[in-house]
Amino acid sequence: MNNEKITRQDWMVLLFMIILVPLAGEPKMHPFSGDFANFRVSFGSPVFLLFLIWLSNFPRLFTGAVAGIAVMLFRMGLDMFYGVEFPAALIEHIPNFFYYFIYSLFFALPQLSRKSIYEQALGIAFWAIIAEIFASVGELAAMNAIAYQQAESFTLGMLGRLVLIAILRCFFILSFFFLFQLYNTEMRLARKTKEKDRLTTLIAGLYEEVFELKNSLQNAEDITHDCYNVYERLKNAAHTPEDEAIANEVLRIAGQCHDIKKNQQRIYAGLQELTLNRRVDDYLPPHKIVRLMVHTQKKYARSLQKEIFFHVNVPTGLPPLHSFMLLSILNNLTANAIEAIKTRGTINITIIGGTGDGRLKITIENTGSFIPPRRLERVFTPGYTTKFDSTGKASSGVGLTYVKHQTETLGGTITLTSDGKDTVTCHLDLPCQKLHKPAKEINYEYNADR
Repeated sequence: MNNEKITRQDWMVLLFMIILVPLAGEPKMHPFSGDFANFRVSFGSPVFLLFLIWLSNFPRLFTGAVAGIAVMLFRMGLDMFYGVEFPAALIEHIPNFFYYFIYSLFFALPQLSRKSIYEQALGIAFWAIIAEIFASVGELAAMNAIAYQQAESFTLGMLGRLVLIAILRCFFILSFFFLFQLYNTEMRLARKTKEKDRLTTLIAGLYEEVFELKNSLQNAEDITHDCYNVYERLKNAAHTPEDEAIANEVLRIAGQCHDIKKNQQRIYAGLQELTLNRRVDDYLPPHKIVRLMVHTQKKYARSLQKEIFFHVNVPTGLPPLHSFMLLSILNNLTANAIEAIKTRGTINITIIGGTGDGRLKITIENTGSFIPPRRLERVFTPGYTTKFDSTGKASSGVGLTYVKHQTETLGGTITLTSDGKDTVTCHLDLPCQKLHKPAKEINYEYNADR
């Protein structure tokens, strides 16, 4: 028994066992004849083993006693329904109780209660076979002692059949149990992977927010400085109380701008720490980063009711790169392409390099939109946009500006071309030095694996 508190769910599972184990014992076969003809082989004991492993918070003997009483009463009820007298039904089915009680007795030993079942799977299998054999022998002995009051000989052939039945039933239910646990493990892993992808996308989006917040900080600093200069001029030129009141009001506004700037600085510091101080797990191979980005952007395209097909050509042998920084750039470029496509188009993503010359070359090409040649030089200008939402409101015009800023910060280049008809192509050339995992983190990961 574990030291964990018995929960309401445990009691519900116990109730389910009380119902299911007697029912599972009804599809049966009788391997013996004579005085032992009532001994049955059914699915009752494999199902009981499953519950015995599951209900680890209950004492094993308690679980065995409950199952034995449930089976005994259920079979007595069936016999009485078909006309058997109560004393006869009781005498006939008392041995059923001993079977489940003896079975649970073997699993109540301390060495099978202190460890996790995953650490001793083969031990449980072997012990279940032994428990099955002794429980069957105990039931046969009870039949012989209670029901018939005569000594029926127990042969080696009967023991051999019991051993074979025990092996088959034990491994059947254990295989089912561990396959079920494997399925649960895979489901939990899938949920964790989905949650990690969501967090990765979220943090990647923070890079753009940090960039905009930095610009906002600079604007707040300039406004504060300008307001203070206006206050100084008004204060020096003031000749009446009204002039001084206006100067003081400008000073108050300057103070409020200063408070806003301080609040933004605290937010900026927290976001910057989140985006810059990353762990080893935050470096992923480019093909995984692109797969995550495509998965997210497909949802975005569907939300805009656009039919867009993605084609990816990224080698799987490239070294891990900074996932959040690269994902932020790719997300902005791909989202910009999706927004520019009217109703239907394709987006092709190609990544090469990253090993020999230390340069990563990324090409994102989309069909379904174009940029006039006269506008190509202006697309990276802050605030410039050609996209409007359904209400006619213009986009912020920050996305491409942010991408250009991040690319140049990394020491790379970005160019945009268009055929003026139906295709737009973006070329990125990035040095891998600032995207690669730092050497000290690689060494740390290597030593940890060892």
